[in-house]
Amino acid sequence: MTCCLPATDFGAGGSDEVMAASRPLAGGLRQTDLSLPTIRDGAGIRVVEDALRALPGVDEARVNLSARRVSIRWRGDAAPPFADTIRQAGYEAHLQDAAADGPDHSLRPLILALAVAGFSAGNVMMLSMAIWAGADADTRHVFHWLAAAISLPALLYSGQVFFRPAWAGLRRGQAGMDLPISVGVIAAFGLSLYETVTRGEHAYFDAAVSLLFFLLIGRVLDQMMRDRARNAVAGLARLAARGAMVRQPDGTQAYVAVDGIEPGMIVMLAAGDRVPVDGRVVEGRSDLDCTLVSGEAMPRTVEPGARVQAGTLNLTAPLAIAATARADTSFLAEVARMMAAAEAGRPGHRRLADRAARAYAPVVHLTALAAFAGWLAAGGDLHRAATIAIAVLIITCPCALALAVPMVQVVAARRLFEAGVMIRDGAALERLAAADHAVFDKTGTLTRGQPRLTSRHDQAVLDLAASLAVHSRHPYSRALAAAGTARGGFTDLREHPGMGLEARRDGRVWRLGRADWAVGIEGGLVLARDGQSLAAFTFADDLRPGAAAAIAALHDQGIGAEILSGDRPATVQALATTLALPHRGGATPRDKIAHVRSRQAEGHKVLMIGDGLNDAPALAAADVSMAPASAADVGRNAADLVFLRDDLRAVPLAVATARRARDLARQNLLLALAYNVIAVPAAVAGLITPLIAAVTMSVSSLVVVANAMRLGRLK
Repeated sequence: MTCCLPATDFGAGGSDEVMAASRPLAGGLRQTDLSLPTIRDGAGIRVVEDALRALPGVDEARVNLSARRVSIRWRGDAAPPFADTIRQAGYEAHLQDAAADGPDHSLRPLILALAVAGFSAGNVMMLSMAIWAGADADTRHVFHWLAAAISLPALLYSGQVFFRPAWAGLRRGQAGMDLPISVGVIAAFGLSLYETVTRGEHAYFDAAVSLLFFLLIGRVLDQMMRDRARNAVAGLARLAARGAMVRQPDGTQAYVAVDGIEPGMIVMLAAGDRVPVDGRVVEGRSDLDCTLVSGEAMPRTVEPGARVQAGTLNLTAPLAIAATARADTSFLAEVARMMAAAEAGRPGHRRLADRAARAYAPVVHLTALAAFAGWLAAGGDLHRAATIAIAVLIITCPCALALAVPMVQVVAARRLFEAGVMIRDGAALERLAAADHAVFDKTGTLTRGQPRLTSRHDQAVLDLAASLAVHSRHPYSRALAAAGTARGGFTDLREHPGMGLEARRDGRVWRLGRADWAVGIEGGLVLARDGQSLAAFTFADDLRPGAAAAIAALHDQGIGAEILSGDRPATVQALATTLALPHRGGATPRDKIAHVRSRQAEGHKVLMIGDGLNDAPALAAADVSMAPASAADVGRNAADLVFLRDDLRAVPLAVATARRARDLARQNLLLALAYNVIAVPAAVAGLITPLIAAVTMSVSSLVVVANAMRLGRLK
């Protein structure tokens, strides 16, 4: 897989390349993913998203700040000029493979800048300590010049991390969080240099370089957290095969890169190969390591007809699979996109923080200007007025506010990913935290959705039933085919939709299906010959692991639960009795939507958990929804969260994580607000020097990050 195409090839004339790199979605939409290597903060997110949404044909644009990528959903026969629009907004744009991001090299320059700032801060601080110890005027003057000489390289090199984005924002008419930092650092250095030239008593070179040092600590930690979030997706990309041997029409085999594998191609897998794309086995029998898909440690045996997913590992024998999807629409690519969507979504708390951060810079500058004017008018001391204004600029940097919610969101997404839960929409976490009522589908959700034969029969009868059942994809037919051995001998085979299978053998008519159709009496599934029943079959659908524990855990969390299923009421009632849940059977998709909306009308925040096509409308109508990875494509696409493992305890775990994340986000916003309520008046009152302002501002950012990381220790 390639990461980025050359930027020079992508622009207003690159519509064909954009079309080739985009993927189709439902409803005539297409999605294009672009890399934004120069985007850094929430102000950039707003600018890029607003510019793209203004383009004709664009339905949605969502920036993922951690991955530095924008996902654009649009419709039309030709791609809009995405790159030109983004560049006019002041940012670079490149075509990008959404499933396999390239390495992010942003951390190394930050560490180098941190090292330079740290070296300068340490040495300048030692000089300052000598001055504070009572050095005479001549010694102080020499030390001030030495501090200026040491600080200047740090200012020119390490300061670029903040100066360049601040200048770029000013050119676009934006005031991001880097602007107050840059103004504060440059003002502190400029005032100190003036004091040095005029042999003044006070200089704040230590404040300028220490501010850079502490701010860069926060930037490095922020980048490391983003890298950790990216590593989850990068780990999935590493599970993808780079290519595979493909059987050619003439029977020979040729190596084809994974991007070149198209649906219908026959892929040959040796033992030890990873499955490159989703497909179905057409030849061979082997064991697969499906830990990535199901979380189960036991290998799964596959044979012709079995479905396999990209990223699983072929363990024991050669297989031939028919590809059913391209690499960019396979399971791994879908999981990678869901992980990216987890951070791209912005819940209410994060939107509030983003709006506050955007308004912060003008407020900070006005506050600093008012403090400068007030102290100058009150005392006429230009030096003191300028010092206080610089302290205000430094201490009001909105780093803690900007990090308050995103850090919690990143850690929560990582926590859920490790537990086998993928977030399709970051805003879903906030809605999940508020959920107070859960509605479960039955088949495939509370149960495995794989009927198991429970009645006992002679092997000869089972073999006859299996010989018919092997020709149907009905779940009951599959269970019968697995219980017996298909021996053939039937002719004129036909399947009657909704009824069963009919065939001839030895001049007689055989039927396998509903009793009222096969023998003319009420009942379940029967095997009949010339209208006479030979055997009646009963089946059971086993509970999904952890179902009872999940219901109990939801009850402990204050969330009521019920079953809403399209299955026969008697079958639903049997399961509901086992789990002690209210229930309703025989529900159509329209019934399910109406039921969900009735619960919402009662004031409930509804969590819907389902897996099938008939659940998709209800999943979309609910306040928040979850689906297992085994769900139909439509069901997974309609759900806000997808759990990969078989255990249903993923549902209460996701609820607990979402509630913990909500609490931590609120705590972080309160911490950031409390810091400013205390620190800003103290700075305006002249009680805080620029150096102390630099230290306290950086500590507030570290406190917010540390508080967010507490989520990772949730049991």
